[in-house]
Amino acid sequence: MTQNLSAAEQLLRDAAREYHRTPTRGKIEVRATKPLSNQRDLSLAYSPGVAYPCLDIEADPLKAFDYTSRGNLVAVVSNGTAVLGLGNIGPLASKPVMEGKGCLFKKFAGVDVFDIELAETDPDKLVEIIAALEPTLGGINLEDIKAPECFYIEQKLSARMNIPVFHDDQHGTAIISSAALLNGLELVGKDIGAVKVAVSGAGAAAIACVEVMIGLGIKREHVFMVDSKGVIYEGRPGGLDASKQRYAVKTEARTLADVVNGADVFLGCSAPGVLTAEMVKTMADKPIILALANPEPEIRPELAKSVRPDCIIATGRSDYPNQVNNVLCFPYIFRGALDCGATKITEAMKLACVREIADLAKAETSAEVSAAYPGKELVFGPDYLIPTPFDSRLILKIAPAVAKAAQESGVATRPIKDFAAYREELTRFIYQTGMFMQPVFNTAKLAPQRVVYADGEDERVLRAVQFVADEQLAAPILIGRPDAIEAGIKKAGLRIKLGQNVQCVNPDTDPRVAQYAAQYQGGGEADVRASRSLLAALMVKAGDADAMLCGLDGNYDGHLAHVQNVIGLKDGAQEFAALNAVLLPEQTLFITDTYVNDTPDAEQLARIALAAAEEVQRFGVPPKVAFLSHSNRGSSSRPSARKMAEAHQHFRKMAPQIESEGELHGDAALSEKIRANAGMAESALTGSANVLVCPNLDAANILFNVLKTSSGQGTTIGPILLGAAAPVHVLTPSSTVRRVINMTALAAAKAQDSENKRGA
Repeated sequence: MTQNLSAAEQLLRDAAREYHRTPTRGKIEVRATKPLSNQRDLSLAYSPGVAYPCLDIEADPLKAFDYTSRGNLVAVVSNGTAVLGLGNIGPLASKPVMEGKGCLFKKFAGVDVFDIELAETDPDKLVEIIAALEPTLGGINLEDIKAPECFYIEQKLSARMNIPVFHDDQHGTAIISSAALLNGLELVGKDIGAVKVAVSGAGAAAIACVEVMIGLGIKREHVFMVDSKGVIYEGRPGGLDASKQRYAVKTEARTLADVVNGADVFLGCSAPGVLTAEMVKTMADKPIILALANPEPEIRPELAKSVRPDCIIATGRSDYPNQVNNVLCFPYIFRGALDCGATKITEAMKLACVREIADLAKAETSAEVSAAYPGKELVFGPDYLIPTPFDSRLILKIAPAVAKAAQESGVATRPIKDFAAYREELTRFIYQTGMFMQPVFNTAKLAPQRVVYADGEDERVLRAVQFVADEQLAAPILIGRPDAIEAGIKKAGLRIKLGQNVQCVNPDTDPRVAQYAAQYQGGGEADVRASRSLLAALMVKAGDADAMLCGLDGNYDGHLAHVQNVIGLKDGAQEFAALNAVLLPEQTLFITDTYVNDTPDAEQLARIALAAAEEVQRFGVPPKVAFLSHSNRGSSSRPSARKMAEAHQHFRKMAPQIESEGELHGDAALSEKIRANAGMAESALTGSANVLVCPNLDAANILFNVLKTSSGQGTTIGPILLGAAAPVHVLTPSSTVRRVINMTALAAAKAQDSENKRGA
């Protein structure tokens, strides 16, 4: 077992290194936002045209937010002295973490980031260096700077700079854990001003958590903090630094066990396993445990509940309910602060964020969140204290609340006048949510389904299946010759084992092939053995697999023919269609029909659009459908334009609840401003469409491949086969390992839906 764990760790390390190395080194880049295609562009971007905005900014510094990227630019700054669980590894080694933080800012809230790693440990020098960057930036996110220096640096910078300064290690954890505390206390019916709080840890995160909790009503004298030397009490030998001195209390307690005894709340920002089951037994009635050490909490939830079934517990882990995850707040706090031109992050802004997160957990679950987390009870209660990271409403709730609190605090230099319009504008970021596939992965893991791979000998499949087996996304079945598969596993250095965590069907010898052939009307046993996609389809039809993937070798139409002959259409479907997603830097677009129907008529297009919209909901985002044409709403009388207009009318009758528009130009589909300029201000479509319906196969396939290559960095999902009676997807020879993994999760999640419907 130890050897397997070691091999798994090595595989993870190798994969992580490759992820950071290829296809482009690192995780972030800088791109121009304006064209530079001719001499005029050059004269506007640089000399002489650039002089005019420069002079305007000199006269009015606020013009910098109109003419430059400053209003959407945050620096993630670290000196590498307290990096994750790695400790003081230095600024250069911290750079991958800071780039990763930049990715989260961009993906979740559209905020641009410069990561800045500084080779400096003197707090005063750090303050001078960072403060000097103010003309460049709209905000500062301090990251992974050790305590107590981080407190001093943030305090000095906040007082000196006229842009928001936020130390996420402190305040992000504080905001999310405080939201969990508020809701936990509401569930157990305890008064926040009366509860006793035992705190394990006295670093940046712990102290920031306590400060926010005090702002919410916790009494300072009810907080008992423990560091590595024991309880922080008045008169403790050796003295205390200023950050800890505020929490020195008069008490005879000297150990964590002493202060936990009778406590209503345990807050842990310390080390794995420090809270024992015996300690939990001594806590007050219905205790709340916030065990936030990562990756291993102060106590595991199952252990805490085994001795105190009445406890409510949150951790920093994603594999337990109530994950305290900083991504729930920091992108949206900065979004709101930047948009109103806040000069500081005030306590009122942080508390506004706490309350919005707490309230969202109690709100009715949206259809998109339910679709993203099927099988989970996302209803306010002991196992749902705080929202999921993929709740698309987070940005719509937090950013406006933060901006409003900034204005009420008097720190907003560009107050937002119309909050309804601002919330509508924020909807564009819903489609930029990071980790787009994660909700589908979460669903697949709930009850892993049997997925059969027709191309079982392909190295891409083998590498994907290693991940699938490790993550328990599915129960993989490989079609292929065992010796060829074993050779491929060995060559790739993988750990999967046939007959253990992966099953194998040998088309040359498996006795079931004869049984499948006897039930198949389209050919004999030799045909079934010769065609692995046919064999996979027959396995699904016979109930020996729940889902299938094929198509890494050969012709798409040939594989689809086997699916059509064996699996057929689901009830109510009249045609197959293919849907592809391309993950662009600014949004994710779904394009249909990319592979199946040459020239669908208007009614077909409407049906395909509805099937696509239903599929998009699986990703946790509301579909917005656009029927594309060379014309805008009646500007052309050509047959193709009329067809798209008719298709939209059919779709509106079929799905009036889904936002849609057509016929319209591609740019109008993605821009509300362009639609307004084209006389469509009253359109039923708001913001940007995310489901693009093309008039024919050529248009859809060309659009998809151009976007994939020019803007999507090759990150795609699909082809997703719509209309099939079982979860079946026909891939293409250009598919990558990553795409095979994504499609496995999608097929497994859909198979789970089918199983649930059968059970119901």
